[in-house]
Amino acid sequence: MAIHKRRLGKTGIDVTIMGLGGEGVLRTYGYEKEAYSLINRAIDLGINYFESARAYSGSEEYYGMALRERRKNIFLTSKSHARQKKEALEHLGQSLKNMNTDYLDLWQIHDVRTEEDVEEIFSSGGAYEAFLEAKKKGLVRFIGITGHHDPLIIRQCIERYDFDTVLIPVNAAEPAYKSFIDKVIPAANAKGMGIVGMKIYLRGIASRLPFINTMEPFFRFALSMSITNAVIGCDNAAQLEENVGFAESFVQMDDKEADSFIDDVAPYAQRLMYYKP
Repeated sequence: MAIHKRRLGKTGIDVTIMGLGGEGVLRTYGYEKEAYSLINRAIDLGINYFESARAYSGSEEYYGMALRERRKNIFLTSKSHARQKKEALEHLGQSLKNMNTDYLDLWQIHDVRTEEDVEEIFSSGGAYEAFLEAKKKGLVRFIGITGHHDPLIIRQCIERYDFDTVLIPVNAAEPAYKSFIDKVIPAANAKGMGIVGMKIYLRGIASRLPFINTMEPFFRFALSMSITNAVIGCDNAAQLEENVGFAESFVQMDDKEADSFIDDVAPYAQRLMYYKP
């Protein structure tokens, strides 16, 4: 079986519904052998969407070491947490060097949380200018924005500025708390953006729920929302292969099944969420 693919919004690129996240074993130092094997195994299994970030320890360097001639076969992404243009461009230069590539397919403004972030990023001399410049120069093909703290902040950004993609939490605990599903996904779809889900397993905490004996329902729930794909960090090949199995056998949840799953998770939602009220 092959991993299902979906169109990444207005980029026009078809990407696998599971992408390899830049965390897990990739957010470390000193695990070159394990990272090399994981990245290449992911490509062998059919994954074509790969994520990293300037803030993710040795993740970018692992990609630069592992990809080599396989770079051309994948959609490669990274992020910058810089808020000023100068620092963002420095981050991009370092990311390209680390990842041993001349360009990124997608470069993302990382982890936008507050009104103060928005003001700094989008003011004169802010990071957004670096992203536009990099796209114009062909150093990046597409630009995106990410956040997991306040859905209203991310919605404000995507409604006011021109992004190709957005990366947000998508999981069954969201509707009972600060819901990116309700507050961001419709706005992003209205602008034709690619929507990438993260934290679909709530950083692995979801596995502790008393009624859970497999993570597949969380995978199915996230990919049954109106998103393109989800990035999943893996600690080892076994985790990778388990998730690829979920992606290959994916069957959409209908509304009744999704609502029932939300109800099951709701009593645990607040303590499952990454951020505090």
